[in-house]
Formats: sequence, structure tokens, C-alpha cells
Amino acid sequence: MNLDKTPVKIGFLYSRTGVTSVVESQQREAAILAVEEINQDGGLLGEELLFSGCDTRSNPAAFRAEGARLLSEERVDALFGCYMSSCRKAVLQTVNDHKSTLFYPTHYEGFEYAKGCIYSGATPNQSAKWLADFMTQTYGGRFFFVGSNYIFPYEINRLMRDLLSNRGADVVDEVYIPLGSSGDEIDCVINRIKQSQPVIVFSTLVGTDAVDFYRAYDNAGFDRTIMPICSVTAGEPEMAAMGRSAAEGNIKAAPYFSVIDSDVNRRFVTRFRERFGEEASLCAEAEAAYFQVKLFAEAVRQAGGTDRDDLLRVLPTFSLEAPQGLVRVDAATNHTVLWPRVAIVDADGKFRIVREASSPVIPSPYLIQLEDPVALSHAAFAKSSLS
Repeated sequence: MNLDKTPVKIGFLYSRTGVTSVVESQQREAAILAVEEINQDGGLLGEELLFSGCDTRSNPAAFRAEGARLLSEERVDALFGCYMSSCRKAVLQTVNDHKSTLFYPTHYEGFEYAKGCIYSGATPNQSAKWLADFMTQTYGGRFFFVGSNYIFPYEINRLMRDLLSNRGADVVDEVYIPLGSSGDEIDCVINRIKQSQPVIVFSTLVGTDAVDFYRAYDNAGFDRTIMPICSVTAGEPEMAAMGRSAAEGNIKAAPYFSVIDSDVNRRFVTRFRERFGEEASLCAEAEAAYFQVKLFAEAVRQAGGTDRDDLLRVLPTFSLEAPQGLVRVDAATNHTVLWPRVAIVDADGKFRIVREASSPVIPSPYLIQLEDPVALSHAAFAKSSLS
């Protein structure tokens, strides 16, 4: 991008309508909070940091068109967003054509590298591996897979099946339903679960489909102390939307939960709720959307501009104190060193962390270290952090 172009302007690719808007709306709010905090601290390169972006409607074609518009017409310096893998993939070619950068804030299936993409969400060794360990050690070995019908659920289920098999567990059924599914389609899945029980349900349903399914599961009367739903997708926004009865007992693996007991996280949660409402929930995908804007801003400061090659050179050289803990971009993969955690929803509808990494875990998007992830020394990691 043009180094002389000021002020710095970034483009948001977040949906405010559609099936995944329950999460993407919160991601957008978290990104806005990051921009506002940067501007309160003096902006970037002596100017106010600006942002722009229209509703992408949970639709890959709309993501592609909006990404092209932001880069071509508004000449933004970088793009931030995308939730579903299908939407990320729809945008990446345009990002490459413009020699720009996409900061992607969502956990995903791995097995991808794009020079212009910074992956801020969890890879399978930072999420699915931890979930497989916890579930097989705590609940047993019979699993039922249900997912939305797009790229991510198929790919993460393939990996999860291998993880569970390595732990002596079986997958007794695997079902996919369309995005924006009907009540009848969800009822069919509930009936298949009844026929297969007792099972642990691994859900890769997203957005409103996840909310509707969890409610139907609750209404069916399954005992979630022995037949819980576990996921790497459904977090605080979905749990809030479905209500306490349907949320209690559900399990998620993610690098971030709003209950993390640290000064940095408490400040983040307080500022977010002061800005967007006291009842606002916060999820890992929103926390990543927040800290990746901060990563970009620090890289711009250190590089003295927004040229992609300069940013990619600088990004792996420093760490950032995010609400989840210290994070850093891994130079070898463009993915992020994160803190895996597993949490269960309690009777108050809040996640309670039951397992967490003692050190940040290096991403392994190609699963080279899936069964033996390398954790960094916290002292060595902290040495590279920002003051």
C-alpha cells in the first residue's frame, strides 16, 4: 500500500445480518473499541485511525464484493474480519491481488497459508486437541457430530475424528444441515441423537443455527451432565441468545473467555460493556478481533507505514498483552501464539474455565505438532513483550 497515504484507514468485513451475525456483530464492536482506544492514545502516524465497511450479510459473495470495494474504491490499508472459512477464502484472492493484508480473527480448520493473511484465531492444536483430551477423559468415548454445511465443519470434523480415534473413542453418526436451517431439519437431528444415545455431541453449527439446535436439545430433555454438547464454535453470544436453561452444561474450547482473572481482561470487559451495554457478552472471536487491530497498529508504528512486506517483517518481532494473555504472530506460519482453554457453562449461564494452558502454545496449522504442541517458556515469551 502507499506509505505516503494518511490517515491510515482499515476496512471491516463483519456481518450485521444473517446467520452468523450473532458473533460477527460482536467482533465488529470489539474492533471498533480497539480503534477508539488507539485514537485516544494519539492515533497512527500522527493521524486518526479511520475504519469503514458495510454489512456483509453472512454471505461469501457479499464478503468478496465488499473486500474488493474497500481495497479498490476506499483504498483501505488492510482488511479485518470474516467469520466462516468460506468467507475468508472468498476474500483472499482479492487481498493478494492488491498486495494487501487480511487479519482473520476466527478459529479455523488449519491447512492454509496466505502471505497476506494474519490468522488470529485458534488452530486445531490450540482448540480441538484440547477439547478431545478433556471430553474423552471426563465424559467417555461415544460421539455424535452435527455441523453446518460449509467448509469448516467438514474439515474440523475430519481432524476431530482422528483425534478421538487416537484416544480410543468412536463417532457413531455425523450429520450436516444447511445454514439457516429449518426446525424440521433440526428435529431430524434430535431424533437421530435419541436413537444413538448415550452420546457426547460435538457441534460445529454456527450462529442462529447453533442457538436453535441447543434449544431443541434442551427441550428434548437430554441430561447434559452425561450427554453434553461440546464445541469450538458456540460461545458467549450464542449462550446468551439461547438462554440459561439451554446453555447450562455446554462446553467450549477457545483461547479466551470473559471470566479470565487478569487486570488486562477486566479492563477490556469493563470498557467493552461501558461502550456497548452492560449485558454484552464477550467471546474468543471478539477478543481476537480486538487484539488484532492492536497488533496492526503497533506494526504500523514500528514499520513507519502500512506496506505489506514491512508489516509482515515486523509483526513477529513483538508480543502484545491481549485480554487472553501475551500473544504473538508466528513468523513461520502467519498464525498466532495463543492460550488454549476449556470451559463449561454454569447454572448462571456463564462459562467456568476448567482447563487451561500454563504457557502460550505455538500454532500448528499443518498439525505437525498436534499431539505434542510446543509451549513457549512464559519468561522467554514475556521478554519480547511490549512495555
